Amino acid sequence: MSDEEPRFVEVPRADLDAVTLRRLVEAFVTREGTDYGRLEKSLDDKVADVMRQLDRDEAKIVFDPDSESINIVSSRDL
Repeated sequence: MSDEEPRFVEVPRADLDAVTLRRLVEAFVTREGTDYGRLEKSLDDKVADVMRQLDRDEAKIVFDPDSESINIVSSRDL
């Protein structure tokens, strides 16, 4: 095991109020480079998909102290 500090800190979704969580997910799904395939989904559909992934622990919210940024990542990537 390494003595290095973690690259990121997991942020429990319960620590975020509903408005902040929604805005975070909206910012995530509207980032340049996100690809949803041939069928374009509405913003509400994209947000609902990510919320479901967070509910099922398939995705996590992480904070990177080095860049002072927050992101949503696949649980598999952790």
